[in-house]
Amino acid sequence: MFMRNVMAAAVVSTAVSSTASATILIFTDQFLFDSNTTSYSRSTENFDTYSGSYASPLTGTAGAVNWSAASSGGLNVVGGRLAAGASSPMTISFSGSGVSVYGVSGNFFATDASSNVVPSLVLVSLNDGTSYLNLIDTATVFVGFVSTGAAISSISVSAQPLSGGNPTVFPTMDNLGLAYVPAPGVIALLGLAGLVARRRR
Repeated sequence: MFMRNVMAAAVVSTAVSSTASATILIFTDQFLFDSNTTSYSRSTENFDTYSGSYASPLTGTAGAVNWSAASSGGLNVVGGRLAAGASSPMTISFSGSGVSVYGVSGNFFATDASSNVVPSLVLVSLNDGTSYLNLIDTATVFVGFVSTGAAISSISVSAQPLSGGNPTVFPTMDNLGLAYVPAPGVIALLGLAGLVARRRR
């Protein structure tokens, strides 16, 4: 088994643009990520309702967030794992009327043509350039990002094969977690649903 870099559970990265600056917290521990997103609405896309090959983009909804996955070679879903259909980066973008995503997490790794996990250098990047790079050889490695400033609009995953290893690897992910602020109308509907539920009791 390949040795993995041991990183601190939370790393602070500063992303500065010409118009604004924001701090991005990077987590490699799901408990700490969850603890830092308790004030947000949260949802998870585990891709279990998808199977087979898809043209790009593949779209879906997790909670109030619409997501759209794209890769130049299309996309494949096997056993609840979303993979790029070619050895090229896979990007997932987030949208929704008035919805702002401030936390993104998941299990990020690489697979071969038979959907087996293969040791690879995996790069996970946000739209602002904040990134996490590590040698990953299992499907259980957790990586999460939380923005304390601007909303997160997309996340990208790419994989590079190791020297002497499998020459073709596909960036893959599972359990896409989202922490977000829903639109005011969605919050009102959720509140109304709670009120109706209380009246029925």
